Amino acid sequence: MKIILLSGGSGKRLWPLSNDVRSKQFLQVLETPDGHKESMIQRVVRQIKATGNADGIVVATGEAQKDYVKAQLGNSIGIVTEPCRRDTFPAIALSCSYLASNGTSPEEPVIVMPCDTYADDTYFETVCRMAESVKRGDAELILMGITPTYPSEKFGYIVPKAGAEADGMSIPVERFTEKPDVEKAKKLLAEGALWNGGVFAFRLGYLMDIVKKYMPGKDFEEIHADYEKFPKISFDYEVVEKAKSVGVLPYTGEWKDLGTWNTLTEKLPSMTEGSAKLHDCENTHVVNELGIPVIGLGLKDLVIVVSPEGILVSEKGASEKLKSLL
Repeated sequence: MKIILLSGGSGKRLWPLSNDVRSKQFLQVLETPDGHKESMIQRVVRQIKATGNADGIVVATGEAQKDYVKAQLGNSIGIVTEPCRRDTFPAIALSCSYLASNGTSPEEPVIVMPCDTYADDTYFETVCRMAESVKRGDAELILMGITPTYPSEKFGYIVPKAGAEADGMSIPVERFTEKPDVEKAKKLLAEGALWNGGVFAFRLGYLMDIVKKYMPGKDFEEIHADYEKFPKISFDYEVVEKAKSVGVLPYTGEWKDLGTWNTLTEKLPSMTEGSAKLHDCENTHVVNELGIPVIGLGLKDLVIVVSPEGILVSEKGASEKLKSLL
């Protein structure tokens, strides 16, 4: 199977203030099993490689992040850079055309997944099962469904067909619901709905047939040159909701979306990273990339991030508003 990792293309950058833009995905603040530090993207790639099943990983990212990907992952990982920012469907389409241009068979299973997910190793075992489901032809698209732990308003939901049993196989999908309110989320949980974790599996040829509708007869270089002609639309709207058959494989292990600073701090091994001191502080984290010190006195429920691109001081629960404000 081939794996496409989405990095930066889905709008998860920290500061869009300069050409030298870094993402949280490249901060080496997570602890490895042997006590060292790694970034989100390094962690995900390490876990993928541990399965021994992926024969090719491609990172879809912005041009400004290309050097960071190379520095952290080396030259053995393919990198596809977006000429301009569109949305997840164009980013995935471009990456699939890259795979096709490098000799990948149309029948090869392709997995698309975010690189800011924190999960245990069984998550990646489920990814391998998704590839097997594609090979069997269970459905045009196979999704991973995360077993919910509470009625969240932050995630989309996948509603499996009523009465269907998993038994290690994918379950037909009845419908999708986008980010409901809490009361509707409770009803969805009662129906056995799953969170949409943004992990998709399909045959390469299936996606390339969709790409050809927009870029007929064009190879990777031509598609890259005409990238801005793709519609600015998400993969969910352009592909998932139009698919004739969709299956879902449930995942029940540890899972956390580290897309906000609040959720990322929950996985940091210490309250401070870099040059920082906290005194009489409660539930406060500091990530400091600069050489100057940061001192926190009597703070509560804050996340403070100091980087060459900018400074963030936020109440933890408000940190998810950062993307819309910027």
